[in-house]
Amino acid sequence: MGNIGFGELLIVLAIILVLFGAKRLPEIGKALGDGIREFKKAVQGEKHEEKDEDKKGKK
Repeated sequence: MGNIGFGELLIVLAIILVLFGAKRLPEIGKALGDGIREFKKAVQGEKHEEKDEDKKGKK
């Protein structure tokens, strides 16, 4: 339970293709990629801020 096989993945992708259409899929993929990229930047920014605060507190 919880394992997604190749067949299930194909079915999900086919449903997405039918719902959104072939023309909108690249737009959705680009938006998703941009969102993930921004999320990673935000997480890395928080890590850098924590390190800077730790350095200031040790001085």
